[in-house]
Amino acid sequence: MHSQFIPRAILASALMLPFALHADQHGDGAMASVEMLTGACVACHGPAGASVGPATPSLAGLPAVYFIGAMLSYKHGQDLDAAEAEAASDPELEDVEVFARHGTIMDRLAAGYTLAEIKTMAQYFASKSVALATQEFDAELASKGEALHSDNCEKCHEEGGRSTVDDMVPLAGQWKHYLQYSLADFHGGARGMPKKMKSRLEEVMETEGEDGLAALINYYASQR
Repeated sequence: MHSQFIPRAILASALMLPFALHADQHGDGAMASVEMLTGACVACHGPAGASVGPATPSLAGLPAVYFIGAMLSYKHGQDLDAAEAEAASDPELEDVEVFARHGTIMDRLAAGYTLAEIKTMAQYFASKSVALATQEFDAELASKGEALHSDNCEKCHEEGGRSTVDDMVPLAGQWKHYLQYSLADFHGGARGMPKKMKSRLEEVMETEGEDGLAALINYYASQR
């Protein structure tokens, strides 16, 4: 997430909300409602997680295990052992993976949530339909990107990047700016990724360079 695109008033409210929730919970330890828990999320990521862009990703339709892994990674910063340990403390989360992530805001937000709260939020966003942003794209690049996706990404990100089968992250319709920043972080090492994805990304960079990444981004942006 990139804070320069978020109004300061909204950002300040979002940062304070997770910590305020714990002070506002009932004395019997009852968890806050899902609407309250996700309040800080939708302030930046849009209603029900459908982002209005351009650099903030949509959360709607994200697989729960991906959301949980991301939140734990942000919550524990560079201490991935601690993130893995918290995931391992819950037998329901054996499929959750954590990777290094660069956080400017999310690390502070995630620190305010318990694992139980993160799971509740994950189920909420997973229950929503994937949001496909309407945005401009370069048709020529999109055509090239379709071929690159077919050769390198379709095996995991099926249906042109729309599918969430096997807990895959939907790429189709995600904001171009967000994908650009994310791919730069992946390629630059600021953000970790599975070995298979790393291998495919390196292959695209070796054969196509930055133009290949731009083609993929425009292809996903072309999905409606």
